[in-house]
Amino acid sequence: MNVRRLIPTTAVAGAVTLGLVTLSACGGTSNAADKGDGGKLDVVASFYPMQYLAEQIGGGHVAVNTLTKPGVEPHDLELKPKQIGELGEADVILYLKGIQPAVDEAIAQAGVKNTVDAATLTTLEEHGNEVGHAHEGEEHAAEEAGHEGHDHGSEAGADPHIWLDPVKYAEVAKGVGSALEKADPGHAADYKKNTDALVKKLGALNTEFETGLRNTTTKTFITTHSAFGYLAERYGLEQEGITGIDPESEPSPARIKELQDIAEKDKVSTVFFETLASDKTAKTLAGDTGLKTDVLDPLEGITDKSKGDDYIEVMQSNLAALKKALGAK
Repeated sequence: MNVRRLIPTTAVAGAVTLGLVTLSACGGTSNAADKGDGGKLDVVASFYPMQYLAEQIGGGHVAVNTLTKPGVEPHDLELKPKQIGELGEADVILYLKGIQPAVDEAIAQAGVKNTVDAATLTTLEEHGNEVGHAHEGEEHAAEEAGHEGHDHGSEAGADPHIWLDPVKYAEVAKGVGSALEKADPGHAADYKKNTDALVKKLGALNTEFETGLRNTTTKTFITTHSAFGYLAERYGLEQEGITGIDPESEPSPARIKELQDIAEKDKVSTVFFETLASDKTAKTLAGDTGLKTDVLDPLEGITDKSKGDDYIEVMQSNLAALKKALGAK
């Protein structure tokens, strides 16, 4: 069963940027060719998955600025006044509406003419019955901390982690390509060619996952970050998240027992954690259940700890980790 994690109360506001990723093409009063940066289209991406699309599709015609810098835990991101001001000067903004209300508000105030929300470029879904409960719990935790609870997608209860499904990510890529063509029609042919090339690479990645995960000993994996609902659904897997647990806290005895039973029943071998957050929860659970730990990267950022230099390489590392943990044959 696929579930989403509860964002710790101290990180609710920041969790926003984590999924804050969509494309906005800003048609300003001046053309790209009139700019002082070599005539390149100014693109602002909220975090790495949007940055990757902009760079791959835009190529040499774009200058990309990412709000979430490498190594910064997306939950910790706070927009500085300068960043908010620069949004209004962008030709293209990539963000995911509903993840970070503060950023949504800044983008709305920026007055960028052509704005594309990545969530509108594919279909967002809820994953499992626990999604609603997790969301309610997140709101409650946030209220106790004196903050408002926030949705994790453009629709209430929707899972925003669309980039972890190569098929959905390819759909978003097509929309981003169209937005760049609209913002900079003079280079439309190049954007279309680059989009087609990226979609082809993502199609090959999808085939790798389909083939690699077709025959496995188990279909269940446990993760401290329930970001992999779309990936699990795409390839017939079951994601078990340690929901409602602050990354810095230990799982409740009841949840440990439940996951112990699931691990035994479904022959689970591994508890996954992510690169940009603490591995304490995973190690605690693994120690209590006799399981191993490994990294499953939600690809919210690329750092020197990432197992790969770009989206494709890190996703291939994720595939290798899943094949090992699930007992691929």
